[in-house]
Amino acid sequence: MDNTKETVTIYITKYALTDGVLQREGVLTKSGGYSYRRNENCYADYVYDKDVHLTESSAVARAEEMRSAKLKSLEKQMKKFSAMKFEVK
Repeated sequence: MDNTKETVTIYITKYALTDGVLQREGVLTKSGGYSYRRNENCYADYVYDKDVHLTESSAVARAEEMRSAKLKSLEKQMKKFSAMKFEVK
């Protein structure tokens, strides 16, 4: 039985709104996610489902979705704070 694991290029969107889309080398895990190292001095991190992509274009599309959702959330918060009235009790 061959125990070597194939390394593939993955695009990570988990931290897209803070660090941008990360391109790393990852290994498919038994659970269906990918393990990768942020840098050589770190333990392996794991990403799953919508946080990992095999193409740059799908990663960028997901990052755009995340940005859009965040902007919508911030707009909702701005409306809430703008409507807020303060009174001394």
